[in-house]
Amino acid sequence: MSADFFAVAQTRLSWIGARQSVLAQNIANADTPGFRPRDLTPFAAVLAGQDVTPATTRPNHLTSRGLLAAYTRTPPRERAPDGNAVSIEDELTKVADDETNAALVDNLWKTYMNMYMTALGHGG
Repeated sequence: MSADFFAVAQTRLSWIGARQSVLAQNIANADTPGFRPRDLTPFAAVLAGQDVTPATTRPNHLTSRGLLAAYTRTPPRERAPDGNAVSIEDELTKVADDETNAALVDNLWKTYMNMYMTALGHGG
C-alpha cells in the first residue's frame, strides 16, 4: 500500500503543478482577443488508467470509482465581445481548489510518514 500511496500522491502533486501553470496562462491571457481557456485532463481520468483501489474493510465504505465519476467539467458560460472566454473568477476558483488539494496531499503524506516512523519505533 505504501508504494501505491506515494505514487498516487506524487502523481497528484505533479498534476496540480502542471495545472497551475495552465491556469496561470489562462489568467495571463484574460485580455487576449479570441483566447479560450485550457485545462488539463481531469485527475480522475488520469487515475482511471491506473489500478488504484482503496482498501475497504466494511461493505458500506464508499468506493473511489463512485466519487470520481461524479466529477464533471462545464464549458465557459460566456465570452467577451472580442471572443475571449476566460472567466477570472472561474480560473481563480480552480487555483484555490488546487492549492487546497495540494495541502491535503501534503498533510496525508506527513501523517502517513509519521505513522510509519512510529511503527518502526522512530516516531514520537
